Amino acid sequence: MTSYRIALIPGDGIGTEVLPPAQAVLAAVGRRHGIEFAYDSFDWSCERYLAEGAMMPSDGLDRIRRHDAVLLGAVGWPGVPDHVSLWGLLIPIRRGFRQYVNLRPVKVLDGVPSPLRNAGAGDVDLVVVRENVEGEYSEIGGRLGRGTEDELAVQEAVFTRRGVTRVVEYAYALAGTRRGHVTSATKSNGIVHTMPFWDELVDEVAARHREVRTGKEHIDALAAKLVLAPERFDVIVGSNLFGDILSDLAAAVAGSIGVAPAANLNPEREFPSMFEPVHGSAPDIAGQGKANPLGALWSAAMMLDHLGHPEAGEELLAAAFGALADGVSTVDLGGTADTAGYTRAVLDRVGG
Repeated sequence: MTSYRIALIPGDGIGTEVLPPAQAVLAAVGRRHGIEFAYDSFDWSCERYLAEGAMMPSDGLDRIRRHDAVLLGAVGWPGVPDHVSLWGLLIPIRRGFRQYVNLRPVKVLDGVPSPLRNAGAGDVDLVVVRENVEGEYSEIGGRLGRGTEDELAVQEAVFTRRGVTRVVEYAYALAGTRRGHVTSATKSNGIVHTMPFWDELVDEVAARHREVRTGKEHIDALAAKLVLAPERFDVIVGSNLFGDILSDLAAAVAGSIGVAPAANLNPEREFPSMFEPVHGSAPDIAGQGKANPLGALWSAAMMLDHLGHPEAGEELLAAAFGALADGVSTVDLGGTADTAGYTRAVLDRVGG
């Protein structure tokens, strides 16, 4: 058996409900592939923030630094501002562990109708590669003249040669294993410094990967084309902000942001990578057994792939997608299954 120790951060709301199904399916698939998982659970959440004034302890990163991966549920709760939960937990982990690639696969699945009338199962299969640690989401800036009529806010975007080049290189390497096409999201006609710099670095990387076709799209036009013709895209690479927006848009094109996964990767494996469903904590359905665990299952499959077990990840996804294709889905997708019912359907397909 190959053993892994996983840091489990259930977080808030349905985050606590979708990770147990992921653990159960991982255990079942693991038995078939000689893999076992041990978990250390951490109560880092908005509930902890309200009780103790911090989303996680000051030595939080040190506590999970030696784990093989981090599996996260969802973060956010009414009464705690989103910037508090994000900057108190997710961003410190992403930056502290150099998880500079945010990877979000998007597919139209059998059993999950796309809102686009011409997008059927298998027609849309793309990946958004988002720069994850710099760009527009920097900490540089400030406020001046608070409360006065001259009040202002300044937020600085930070694009470094190293930061842009490494994420674009990742996107081109990924495209080489897929359909061989990278689309770069830019806005160099309006953002005069950072985006022309981004374009120049994309050109440099493209010159080293002649086998991969390159396209560039301004972000506004790209958003429109992603809706009008999503099937034309393979790998989309974008800055922190552009990638964030495009990945949620693409998930909606695929039918539901509730099924979307994400991987925060440290490709060099110097630190653990973190895997999380894209959906939020959904306070309106928390505790009702209605949560859709597919995003967590898909994220777990990405974790298997990252740990070097792609066959196990493919088997997990085949079971999760197969349940949908057979008509077993949760209420958010128009089905009648609860969380436990959908999980049972997946486990039946992997012999769990």
